Amino acid sequence: MKKLLRRALFVFLGLLAALALLVTGLFVKQAVVDAHINDDIGAIYTGEAYRTPVSVAGIDVMQQKVSCGYACIELLARWQGLPITEDNLLAQNDGKITTAMGDGFQNEMNRQFPEFLTTKHTNLKNTELLDMVYHSLANGMPVPVEFAALYRDGDKSVWTLHFAIITAMDVGADEITISNPYGYKETYTLRDFLRATRYESYQNMEFYLKLGFAAGLFQKNTIYTLQAA
Repeated sequence: MKKLLRRALFVFLGLLAALALLVTGLFVKQAVVDAHINDDIGAIYTGEAYRTPVSVAGIDVMQQKVSCGYACIELLARWQGLPITEDNLLAQNDGKITTAMGDGFQNEMNRQFPEFLTTKHTNLKNTELLDMVYHSLANGMPVPVEFAALYRDGDKSVWTLHFAIITAMDVGADEITISNPYGYKETYTLRDFLRATRYESYQNMEFYLKLGFAAGLFQKNTIYTLQAA
């Protein structure tokens, strides 16, 4: 009996050690990605390519009822003059929220807007993300984005993983404007916005979310570009 217990203990400790090594490896890999994407954006401010402010008109503000992903799709539908609502999306998907993860959001965008090709871009360098946003807006296309957002309900504030839509960028004024499905427009400096898309602004992030990023369930510096299909 003692031998069996000892063997079981050794097996358990071995599995625990293997799990610890796996988790450590995932976090080391994420640290490498973090260092890679967090490049310097100083040249953005001084370059000629971004001098002209760019924006897309017609993106409203709304308070989400179902989910931020569905609300973003409704906002884009209003922009296109289409009768797609959060309630419609919920009914089409048998009461399920298909946009909780990035791939699901991309798939739902392509299903609802077949006239556009929606492409998900993940773990972009800071400069790549800003460049894509600028040129998308310059071409008349708003840019859905994943980022860390603070949800406020009275005196309560909670950090969340969130979808919103970028509608304007003015490098000279150091501003990026988004339509936030929490019910308002927000303006960030470029660096503060990137802190949000890298989730560095998310205070005291829960361990399971950190593990989710490390395991690749969530990605940083993620945007979605729309092109005519």
